[in-house]
Amino acid sequence: MAMTVGKPGGDSEVMVDINTTPLIDVMLVLLIMLIITIPVQNHSVKLDMPSGNPPPPSAPPEVVEVGVDFDGTIYWNGVVVPDRATLEADLQAAAQKDPQPELHLHPDKLAKYGFVAEVLAEAQSHGLVKIGFVGNEQYMD
Repeated sequence: MAMTVGKPGGDSEVMVDINTTPLIDVMLVLLIMLIITIPVQNHSVKLDMPSGNPPPPSAPPEVVEVGVDFDGTIYWNGVVVPDRATLEADLQAAAQKDPQPELHLHPDKLAKYGFVAEVLAEAQSHGLVKIGFVGNEQYMD
């Protein structure tokens, strides 16, 4: 028990109150321990997944290699694309194929982001969805 004494020279009446500070500290520690030890509820969604293995694809998909050089030169399967109209025609033809070919984009390490972003935007606008970056190991310096 704690005892509170009045001002010196003032009231000689003694007040006796319980000190609640340690009680509050203990209760807060217990509350934190309780919150930590409560198991976390998993919010899961039940899915009906197919059983068995899917059949392998009949043939590997066609791969189109698109390169972007440091000066903005674009290569389609190793051949220089002379202008944007030719690139758009090639992308449109690739998007119309069934199954759609994979577009492997290989930007040069020194190529500006704007050149690469233009090629990606045109490929996406023509409906190509299988786009991937290759040659990323050159950026691991």
